[in-house]
Amino acid sequence: MTERSDNDVQTVMDRDPAVKSRTEARLFSQGLHAIRFHRYAHRLYEKRRYKTARAFNYAARVLTGADIHPGAIIGDSFFIDHATGVVIGETAEIGNNVSIYQGVTLGGVSTEKKKRHPTIGNNVVIGAGATILGPISIGDNVRVGAGSVVVKSVPPNSTVVGIPAKIVKRVGTTTIDLHHDELPDPVVNAFVDLCHSLSEMEFRLEKIEGKLGIEAPKRISPVRPSDKSSDLSCPVEENH
Repeated sequence: MTERSDNDVQTVMDRDPAVKSRTEARLFSQGLHAIRFHRYAHRLYEKRRYKTARAFNYAARVLTGADIHPGAIIGDSFFIDHATGVVIGETAEIGNNVSIYQGVTLGGVSTEKKKRHPTIGNNVVIGAGATILGPISIGDNVRVGAGSVVVKSVPPNSTVVGIPAKIVKRVGTTTIDLHHDELPDPVVNAFVDLCHSLSEMEFRLEKIEGKLGIEAPKRISPVRPSDKSSDLSCPVEENH
């Protein structure tokens, strides 16, 4: 258990750039404290000492802001960056080398006494405020974008974002990083594509009307196909 405890401290050192020393991690890392409380509570839970286990769970929630049920199974090198608002249900299972951020929920959608919480694979990153619901599986090397709501199983080596979450990338990685701002947004991408398509149609229609001698009313300023950019705003219609 000492080796596992040391590994938990080293995980904080590796993934939290704000921590300056192992002593600081041991004393002030709420995520580390939440994990340590859970590991002890889980051992009690396995021995069927349910009330004592829940007492440790309750104390951990008050002290760290994280509510990790003693029945949850958590692997090695688990990291919580800020523990506030983290909720992990009783039948949740988490693999090795997983990182989650504040406000993450691994919740259930049923009141039946059976497997009702997610199973998380190895090398998974779950962004702040993400919610994963039900007895679904999140494969190895998956990234879940901040604020996403995942209600269906996700295959390995994928990136998912949105509400409900959709797969936007299928390139595997085992790197733990903080670049949630670089995750693609499928809604924004679809909006940008629509804007470009409308602009191209307006441009082509204007050329056809010109050849036919039709005096066209003022429309949205045409944007040539070669003028595509990453600007998210559509052209504004001119006053007439």
